[in-house]
Amino acid sequence: MEFAKVLELAKKYEPEMSKFLRDLIAIPGESCDEKGTVLRIKEEMEKVGFDKVEIDPQGNVLGYVGHGKHLIAMDAHIDTVGVGNIENWQYDPYKGFEDDEIIIGRGASDQIGGMASMVYAGKIIKDLGLEDDYTLVVVGSVQEEDCDGLCWQYIINEDKVVPEFVVITEPTDGKIYRGHRGRMEIKVTTKGVSCHGSAPERGDNAIYKMAPILQELRSLHENLLNHPFLGKGSLTVSEIFHTSPSRCAVADSCWISVDRRLTAGETWEYALQQIKNLPSVKAANAEVTMYMYDRPSYTNLVYPTECYFPTWLIEEGHPVTTTLTDAYKGLFGKDPVVDKWTFSTNGVSIMGRYGIPCIGFGPGHEDQAHAPNERTWKKELVDCAAMYAAIPTIYVKEYADKMPKDTENLVGIKK
Repeated sequence: MEFAKVLELAKKYEPEMSKFLRDLIAIPGESCDEKGTVLRIKEEMEKVGFDKVEIDPQGNVLGYVGHGKHLIAMDAHIDTVGVGNIENWQYDPYKGFEDDEIIIGRGASDQIGGMASMVYAGKIIKDLGLEDDYTLVVVGSVQEEDCDGLCWQYIINEDKVVPEFVVITEPTDGKIYRGHRGRMEIKVTTKGVSCHGSAPERGDNAIYKMAPILQELRSLHENLLNHPFLGKGSLTVSEIFHTSPSRCAVADSCWISVDRRLTAGETWEYALQQIKNLPSVKAANAEVTMYMYDRPSYTNLVYPTECYFPTWLIEEGHPVTTTLTDAYKGLFGKDPVVDKWTFSTNGVSIMGRYGIPCIGFGPGHEDQAHAPNERTWKKELVDCAAMYAAIPTIYVKEYADKMPKDTENLVGIKK
């Protein structure tokens, strides 16, 4: 591997990467509305010389480089969240901003910057003749912001694309990430009886029943399990709703959404039971359930799943981790920091559900995700393109024959 040539080409293509990223930012592409983004990615993949480009029935775009036996995948979700309060933006979130160092716009870090770097990594591989006994599939996946990993449930189960490992290109602040906490979306519902608001004693107010539950959930958050690497489990109430005949009536139902982050040792059954066991939940006879996701993709395909996204973690010495650390050292002449994400990624399905090892390296910073004036750094686009171009060859030559038959998810199951 001639690392200097890889890095030189990545730097050469920085203007093209930047323009491509600006083009993607300019196309609004929230979950279930990614068609324009997908078509623009397909166009760029074909322009730089990918061997094959497909759009699957769910709407994911898959671009292939090479024809070897080792299937390696790299993934960027290409949907974004919304803009939020436009008054918090210094620049138009879609027209964005660019100078010599940064690019600003919705999705710059989270996470279409990763797609820009991956596409030009494919061009670097072609230009330098780095094809080896591998097939690289570059995936632009949909609906991640709505439902992490749903896209990869479809890709693995329906497209039958089962790679040996996957590089997740979510932002990693220049580090290599080998896991993160899982999450789930929980619904807690109280029931009441409506009556006229002038005589509330005639009814049973479902909102009042919810009040002590909110306080006990807040206390539960402080006492969740911790893990020395992944960190502590967490819980927050993210939404509250109610039904009532009018503003002059007692509420007859109330429900809340709970964002529950799962650390090692916590399963979805365990997390649900924790809430069911709260005295206030028992006193109110509240229902505690997990949300389901069944929103159609932009192709109108519905692929229902429960809103459970498993925790995952691979070893620091795993061949996939070592592949990336070797690439990093070769390109940049120093040891990388190996860490984990705070948020969750499509790895919840790839590794969490299916045991396919994932590793993370992506342009941008986590604290830019979903933030106003979201930005990424051109240097990181370049560094990531170089890494993505180098990874497949290093893996095939040094580590493919060292891969375990099964990669253990290093998170204990709470009994």
